[in-house]
Amino acid sequence: MHLKSLMALALLAGAALPAAGQGAIRCTLLVDADTGKTLVRDGQCEQRVSPASTFKVAISLMGYDSGILVDEQNPLLPFRAGYVDWLPEWRTATDPAAWMKLSVVWYSQQLITRLGAERFQSYIDRFDYGNRDASGNPGKADGLSQAWLSSSLKISPDEQAVFLRKLVTRTLPVSRKAVDMTASIMRYPMLRNGWDLYAKTGTGSEPGMQPHGWLVGWTTNGKRTVVFVRLVQDAKRENGARAGLRVRDAFIKELPALLERL
Repeated sequence: MHLKSLMALALLAGAALPAAGQGAIRCTLLVDADTGKTLVRDGQCEQRVSPASTFKVAISLMGYDSGILVDEQNPLLPFRAGYVDWLPEWRTATDPAAWMKLSVVWYSQQLITRLGAERFQSYIDRFDYGNRDASGNPGKADGLSQAWLSSSLKISPDEQAVFLRKLVTRTLPVSRKAVDMTASIMRYPMLRNGWDLYAKTGTGSEPGMQPHGWLVGWTTNGKRTVVFVRLVQDAKRENGARAGLRVRDAFIKELPALLERL
């Protein structure tokens, strides 16, 4: 690609991001899944933050590989008093498809509890996921329920892209079923340019910082597959939709135009 085209693409990616306050983290990253070539890299893509609900991609792979998850509808786990119930739609029995779509925190916690600390850490190590720190909050021994929720586990957009590329190219140490089922429950409606879309949102925060929103995943037209990561930290306190949902809605609108320029 000519230098002028690369500059124009970088400008488009940068212009698509909301204005951020000084020091706010933001990144747009697109990587060719087959070759590993970076197609767009704009912003602080090396900065590690909490993966928040994007970690459900990794949990899904663990769940299906270990046999705890069966298919899109099983297991159907009941909601119980005392579970995390920040949103009304979480206060009901939940299956794997609904868990991924609605980002149900308690379902993730139940899956990881069933895995146990040893297997959980083993998967994180085998995935080479971020800083690999599943310990949770200092002194609280809550890694199985909190590690990925603004706690010990951190990952950068660059590392998200490497992990997702391994998923897409089937080089992660998990079963074929684990990859196929994870892709199935990550599927979004087709983009307006006809490309298939697989994605996961996430909303997290770091101590003393505004929330950050993620959208991670991949898109394919059958001939080419592109892994993407968008991370935006809020510049100020925002009302309304969570950061991850705002990032998702903005990036999905922009993605077809980005792909056309690759």
